Formats: sequence, structure tokens, C-alpha cells
Amino acid sequence: MTPVDMLLSIAIALVSGIFIGCIGIGGVLIVPALIYLTHIGIYTAIAAAICGYIFTGLVGTLMFMRNGTLDWARARVLCAGAMPAAIIGSLTVKATSPIILQGAIAILTVSSGVQALIGRPAHVGEPTRFDMSNRKGVLIGVFTGFLSALTGTGGPVVLIPILLALRAPVLTSIGLAQAIQLPIALPATVANAAAGTLDPLLGGVLGLGLAAGTWCGAWLAHKLNQAVLRRLVALVLLGTGGLMLFKLVLAASQISL
Repeated sequence: MTPVDMLLSIAIALVSGIFIGCIGIGGVLIVPALIYLTHIGIYTAIAAAICGYIFTGLVGTLMFMRNGTLDWARARVLCAGAMPAAIIGSLTVKATSPIILQGAIAILTVSSGVQALIGRPAHVGEPTRFDMSNRKGVLIGVFTGFLSALTGTGGPVVLIPILLALRAPVLTSIGLAQAIQLPIALPATVANAAAGTLDPLLGGVLGLGLAAGTWCGAWLAHKLNQAVLRRLVALVLLGTGGLMLFKLVLAASQISL
């Protein structure tokens, strides 16, 4: 990794962390940004991003624990499904075509952009009926853990839309999404290290940048207009995902010629 790649990686992590702190969306940007702005390969980018989520998961979980707003009962159920699935997902990465991985990441990025652009921000105090059985929780955890480890996008971008669709309170959803990062990131990082795809230096740099950016983003969230921030992040996500899809379609058309 060149010094320029290192500086760009720090900048990418900081920006992603700020977005995460402001509106809860941002981790999905890391892998595509690393792929297109640096000389880092997709397998290394995914492994390093997953490693970086250890830092954000730890910080986020501790914050919700300190505030007493973490639903431990549901967190344990989700984590029970996520942990083994994350190991399988990380081991599947090397056996998956880079084209398929980039396509999955692009679709997730665009979906996150659409959600940020047109999704109705729910209120923290909004009354909801949230009913998630243990069986459903384990299945959701399995899906979240596998897809997150496979694409390097992190647990929140997969889990939060599912929980909100089940009418979970926003604060509960965010807290559970923070808690699920650790059981996904820790075993997946061990598996990636064993597979030889993890760059510990890059993972550490991303983790520190994400943690610092998330802290700054949380501060900015209380100073800036949330509607403007959501639209800005939505445009960035849509542009990034759209560019990835365009390049994939272009590459596929050239191969078929």
C-alpha cells in the first residue's frame, strides 16, 4: 500500500464515519471507495472494512450500553445467528467472482441511497409494535451476518432496514445494529486473516478513521440540518452505486463482444 493509498484510506474512513454518525448510513461507501480511489483489491478492501467495523461496533455498543438503550434480549438472539454466518460469509468471499461481489455491493449501495432519499425518517418516540420471535431473530441474524461479511458493508446497512420494516423503534434498531457489528466483525476478521486477505495496517487505519469520523458525525448531527444531510448522503450513495453498476454493465458488454 502506497502512502497515497494510506492517506486516501484515512480520508475515506473519516468521511464514512461522519456519515454514520450523522444519519447512520456510511459504512457501505468504504469498499467501493477503496476499489475505485486506491490500488487496493476488492478482497483486501472487504477484509479491511470488516476489521474496521470492530472499532465502530465497540464504540457504538458501549454508548448504547451506557445510555441503557440496548435491547440485550434481542441482541443475543441476532448475534447468535450472525456470528457463524459471518464466518461462512468471509470464507465464501475468496470463492466468489469479483464481478458478483462488486454487483452485490453496488446494489446495496444504491438501495441505501434510495432509502436515505425517500425513506421516511421515523421519530425516536414514535409508538410501534415490534414483535420478533427468537426463530425470526436468528434467521435475520444469519442473513445479516452472511451478507455483511461477504460484501464488507457492515451490519447496520443490512439490519436497520429489516428492523424498521418490522416496525421496530428507531433507537432500538440503531442499538441492535451497533451490537451486531462485533459478532460479525470479530470472527470474520479471524477468518479473513487465516485466508490471507487481511491487511492489519489497513484494517487498523480504517477502524481509527471510522471511530473518529463517527464521533465527529454525532456532534455534527446536532448542528446541521438532517434533511439536507440525508439528501447529500443519498446522492453520494446513488452516484457511487450507479457508477459501479455502469462499469460492470460496460465490462460485461465488452466481454460479450
